[in-house]
Amino acid sequence: MASSSVGVACVLVVLGMIVPSLATVYTVGDTSGWTTGVDYSTWTQGKTFRVGDSLVFNYPSFHTVDEVSSSDYSTCTVGNAIRSDNSGATTVTLKTAGTVYFICGATGHCANGMKLAVKVESGSSTTTTTNPDLTSSSAKGSQFVASFTTWVALFVILIIYMSFWQEF
Repeated sequence: MASSSVGVACVLVVLGMIVPSLATVYTVGDTSGWTTGVDYSTWTQGKTFRVGDSLVFNYPSFHTVDEVSSSDYSTCTVGNAIRSDNSGATTVTLKTAGTVYFICGATGHCANGMKLAVKVESGSSTTTTTNPDLTSSSAKGSQFVASFTTWVALFVILIIYMSFWQEF
């Protein structure tokens, strides 16, 4: 009975530490950030966005990040945002499968291309990059966090395992 409880605890610890590390953090526009003059359609190419991933928007405070409907995205209609932020650093966690639309609410910015449509797939991230040189620094950082978290999880399992066998 005690060994099955310890086994379940180990599995829960591992899942709790590894599963969050599967998500990918994408910095929108990479080093350019969220600004005018960036082709965000090109930026999304080669990326697979999944539920649980995050988008990080970095921008000056005269821009906004507005999550909008498909029709507002197509017509660059401002004022009907589902969510809006102008803090200069916005992180959006992708929570559901489907396409999510973002525009800048500043006058003329969306019409000049400051808009982003992200197709979100269900399931956890297993991001592959066709050209590793194009991987954003945030994605590389998240790979480090995933590796570190995995090692911590293994260390915790080892400690639990050793303490369990000392009881016998």
